[in-house]
Amino acid sequence: MTLLIAGLILWTAAHYFKRLMPAQRAALGNTGKGIVAVALVVSVVFMVMGYRGADFIYVWQPPAFMMHVNNTLMLFALWVYGSSAAKGAKAWPAYKIRHPQLTGFKIWALAHLLVNGDLASILLFGGLLAWAVGEVILINKAEPEWTAPEKAGMATRVRLAVITVVLYGIISGVHIWLGVWPFPS
Repeated sequence: MTLLIAGLILWTAAHYFKRLMPAQRAALGNTGKGIVAVALVVSVVFMVMGYRGADFIYVWQPPAFMMHVNNTLMLFALWVYGSSAAKGAKAWPAYKIRHPQLTGFKIWALAHLLVNGDLASILLFGGLLAWAVGEVILINKAEPEWTAPEKAGMATRVRLAVITVVLYGIISGVHIWLGVWPFPS
């Protein structure tokens, strides 16, 4: 569990560094990008190793229907995250909300909290959800002005729908490969 917590702390610190210590981050120049990138990779390795190695400590039993909620939220999370990917005009909701990628990430974390009732999962997904909420607050405080982008056309929305379904299939396949069946039995 220590490695998992260390990974969460490192992930958060690496992301918040630019927002909380802008002068120090700017002083590092391009070297700082490399340092942050390495810290993020190490944090992900720590989180994965810590999560996979953690003892199962039962906290609560998610109801069976939460798997349906999780799967629906995952499709939505991928759509929301990807809605900002197009250059120029953006698909819904990216033309309405300022942080669609962080919003998609928060939906992902919440979806996983709903179907995992062990302590390691609560720490991992709850910690990442808290990080994303804090990241939005820090960005909005540092850069209060935001101009909504134009609405994307049908071609962008269709492309996003196809990418969302393909990514959902890939992510489901990875879960199955890792031994976690992501669908109701």
